[in-house]
Amino acid sequence: MNLLDTLRTHRLLAIVRSDDPDAALAAVLTLAESGVKLIEVSFTSTDAPGVLRRARAALGADYGLGAGTVLTVDEARQAAAAGAGYLVTPALAPSLAEAGRLGLPVLAGALTPTEVVQANTGGATAVKLFPASLGGPDYLRALRDPFPRTPFVPVGGVDAESARGYLDRGAIAVGVGTPLLGDAARGGDLSALRGRAADFLAAVAA
Repeated sequence: MNLLDTLRTHRLLAIVRSDDPDAALAAVLTLAESGVKLIEVSFTSTDAPGVLRRARAALGADYGLGAGTVLTVDEARQAAAAGAGYLVTPALAPSLAEAGRLGLPVLAGALTPTEVVQANTGGATAVKLFPASLGGPDYLRALRDPFPRTPFVPVGGVDAESARGYLDRGAIAVGVGTPLLGDAARGGDLSALRGRAADFLAAVAA
């Protein structure tokens, strides 16, 4: 899987966090069945490597499954061993360099211009603008003036309404957690998750 191409094509990255591994897996599989092509399992989740292994076995080798909130070298190695196809970080962290050593693409968290430069020079495949809600779509537009070739993926406080604003201002995709997942990753309503997934997919495709 080419992470950049998949981000540009599908424009939505779902973020799954959970204290319940079985519920997390059910949410991942429901998102995949609903047409979401990129899903990250956060390493703040209980037994994230186990959820990743089970999801990879169910979804196959080519599905866009990654590991999120990966900060340390050890976490990067665990994610790779569990079948993550890419890593996502909330900030510049030791996992960025380790991803390069492992041959994994990485969506590296950054907020300021200095951090964007460091992410680019550190080998990030794309920059996760986090927390995006701090500056909103207009802040992304301002960042793109000095960084026109940097692929940005806003994450943090992105809902179906604001997703369009970020994409219109040059984001290649958006990352969404709670506004998409709701309570599904904690054992909640999977039918409602399917409905929200349809709404987000329509929003990013508009």
